[in-house]
Amino acid sequence: MLNNWFAQIEAMYEQMVAWRRHMHQYPELSFQEVETPKMIAGILESYGIDVKTHVGGRGVVGTIRGAKPGKTIALRADFDALPIPDEKDVPYKSKVPGVMHACGHDGHTATLLAVAKVLSENRDKLSGNVVLLHQHAEELAPGGALEMIADGCLDGVDVVFGTHLTSQAPTGTYLYSKGYAMAAADSFEIKVQGKGGHGASPHETIDAVAIGAQLINQLQYIVSRQINPQKAAVLSVGSFHAGNAGNVIADSAILKGTVRSFDENVREHMQREVTNIVNGIGVALHADCQLTYQSGYPAVYNHAAETDVFLETVRQFAEGSQLVEMTPIMGSEDFAYYLLEKPGMFFFTGARNEETGAKYPHHHPMFDFDEQAMVHAAKALVALVYHYAVEEETKPVPEAAL
Repeated sequence: MLNNWFAQIEAMYEQMVAWRRHMHQYPELSFQEVETPKMIAGILESYGIDVKTHVGGRGVVGTIRGAKPGKTIALRADFDALPIPDEKDVPYKSKVPGVMHACGHDGHTATLLAVAKVLSENRDKLSGNVVLLHQHAEELAPGGALEMIADGCLDGVDVVFGTHLTSQAPTGTYLYSKGYAMAAADSFEIKVQGKGGHGASPHETIDAVAIGAQLINQLQYIVSRQINPQKAAVLSVGSFHAGNAGNVIADSAILKGTVRSFDENVREHMQREVTNIVNGIGVALHADCQLTYQSGYPAVYNHAAETDVFLETVRQFAEGSQLVEMTPIMGSEDFAYYLLEKPGMFFFTGARNEETGAKYPHHHPMFDFDEQAMVHAAKALVALVYHYAVEEETKPVPEAAL
């Protein structure tokens, strides 16, 4: 029966492409999604799926109820875009200036819509329910996951899965990590208020630029000298703005940066030490240094049992070379919030194809992905549902058990 589901997924390919390309042409930014959730809700309703809109603000939740009782499996896709101009020369180029789907969320949504159609047509074979989590605002903290969870999207859910298309791995591969898969992402802003003056009289000033440079240097010591080398952490200052003239000592500066980590103790240590350094340098160099530290998404932690289920499930239809154990990455994802509430896991589906130009990194103005990857992602998702929600007696008996 699973092969029949796969055939139905493959038959949905052209429709997936059409959905994806429509969304790519009409992207909507995080927390500004209006037409996209309307489109999603309309498609789900056309399949006879129970739909809730405005979940957590702009989310859409569809529920497919099986013919018999059983577990409830949640599948998640995000649908927001990024404030990046689309520089690709393709027929489906974004029609919204300065906004594009530069991370594949249009593909995630099209994939889950196809999964919804196949599962809705086979609901009589399901023991249990499938919850389709179409999430808004993944790209912008605090993200849409928290709002949707607070609004009850996981009520009654037993297990949750999600996938992310990636242009960093070949189409047809599945990347997984047991335990930590993606990092927690925090951010900070430091405002330095000193005393400006003439560049020829530095002794009469409190140089905000020099103080900012000291802050950057000292902040690097947290990772290099305070964090166990076996526990990963990153601190990067990505923005430093001060002054307007070469012969004027600036009286103020603003620094912005990001902190990435996995272990929660390391995460707490990083925040504590950033605070200590900012306060200490401010006192030592006679400046007013104000720190704003924003906790972002927690680390994505894949549960062991559910990761084993994913591996067992995918191995039944994919070759061994298609399954790739990945090193945890420093990118972040608010799917982490679902995994704090329910057991589950998050995996990546390869979508790189250099022949079609699908080779640029995510969040790049030339980003694109191999649309065949949506078929691979959809197969993995329906196979996971099959594992949990198809009664054992309807599953084929392995030859070894005969």
